[in-house]
Amino acid sequence: MTRRRRLIHRSGVRLLARAIDGVGVLVVTLCLCVGAGIDLWRLPLGMALPFVLLAPASVAGAWLAGAYRFRYAGSVAMHLLRAAAGSAAGLGAVFLLALATGFPMPALFANICALNALAVIALHANYLGVVRAATRKGLLSDNVVIVGATPAAARIVSRNVQERELNIVGYFDDRTLRANATMMGDTPHLGAVEDLLNWDGLPEIDRIVVTVTSTAQARVRELINRIRNLPHEIILVLDLDGFNPEHTSLARVVDAPAAYVSGAPKDVRRAGVKRVFDLVVSATAAVVLAIPMAIIAVMIRLDSNGPVLFRQKRHGFNNEIIRVWKFRTMRPDKAAENGIITQTVADDPRVTRIGRSLRMSSLDELPQIFNVLKGEMSLVGPRPHAVGMTAGSIEVTRTVGDYAHRHRMKPGMTGWAQVNGSRGPCHTPDEVRERVRLDMEYVNRASVWLDLWIVLKTLPCLLGDREKSR
Repeated sequence: MTRRRRLIHRSGVRLLARAIDGVGVLVVTLCLCVGAGIDLWRLPLGMALPFVLLAPASVAGAWLAGAYRFRYAGSVAMHLLRAAAGSAAGLGAVFLLALATGFPMPALFANICALNALAVIALHANYLGVVRAATRKGLLSDNVVIVGATPAAARIVSRNVQERELNIVGYFDDRTLRANATMMGDTPHLGAVEDLLNWDGLPEIDRIVVTVTSTAQARVRELINRIRNLPHEIILVLDLDGFNPEHTSLARVVDAPAAYVSGAPKDVRRAGVKRVFDLVVSATAAVVLAIPMAIIAVMIRLDSNGPVLFRQKRHGFNNEIIRVWKFRTMRPDKAAENGIITQTVADDPRVTRIGRSLRMSSLDELPQIFNVLKGEMSLVGPRPHAVGMTAGSIEVTRTVGDYAHRHRMKPGMTGWAQVNGSRGPCHTPDEVRERVRLDMEYVNRASVWLDLWIVLKTLPCLLGDREKSR
């Protein structure tokens, strides 16, 4: 197996299919109304309402019938039957409601309902072809590693050979018995559990699935204690008395397991809205701030020799190393050229005159707008810390047990910690603990409304804080 980067999550496909179904029914309805000489905009509300309700009713019926669960190994006929029955039920309910209220064009409305049901069936036939082709290529499969070679793990691997709902990259197990290797088939053995902690493929893994038997309580505790501080979703699947998810989608088993040890189930809707929020606000900011950023660039060049921008290595989502753009605030040296900036001290002679002003106002962070547009960062989230950042002489990753969990979402240009006074480098372990506490508070409360509130608080908060620079 190889690690693949998914273009879209399965839940996103389901949402997209519902949206297309709704638009499709609306288009068919409008076209048939135009063909019949009916101007919906001029109809009284009581007569226009049944036409308007057709799209949401059709989508709701198909959803209740399970027509948006696209299973690679499922029957095509059964899926189309669910789509037809669900859509017809929703459309039929609107038709009966229209008759009960004395709708004057029952024959025309019945024809519109029937053609819309056929349109939904045609759309779902196309969905199945696209979803299966994308699944074969791994574009819809979550990258998963399994910890523990157990019968439950073997069953998941065996079913996945046929269904391909997961991209199982390999498994980790401390036991290297030949029986375990035979049970796991062609799935690569990537090493012991300790090797997982240092594995360079972790940033591309979506979920870590821990499979253990129900009687191995001591082993469960040991495994969890060793890997729970990773920023990934860590899922415990118990082999409960021969548990075998024969009639359950593999993606569903891994999405709704016995227990989430770390992380939380994906909220695709919230993630999608957050990404739209990031794109709209950052694109607008890039246009509005284009001239001020150009002026800053000129001032940097006039103040000292060297490039206007530099990229610094920082920890991103799932601990992946990203390169963050910043305006240069220090005189160039070999460390800066490599994107590594040592911690500054008071009245550091390396900081330029314009650089000192940029740091106090945090305007040196403005180029990170392009990191947001690229998708490496978000407008709001835990601030990305530099690789190897220390608090005193202790590396911050060793200071707080939950530190890695702040990487469960994309890092932000600003965050809950920053607007609550925790800005700048952390000089002591206590400052690290407070930063992580605030970051985790945001991770657990994150919403678009909270993001908007933080964005609105950021400017006066940062410009009013002259003692710290990030």
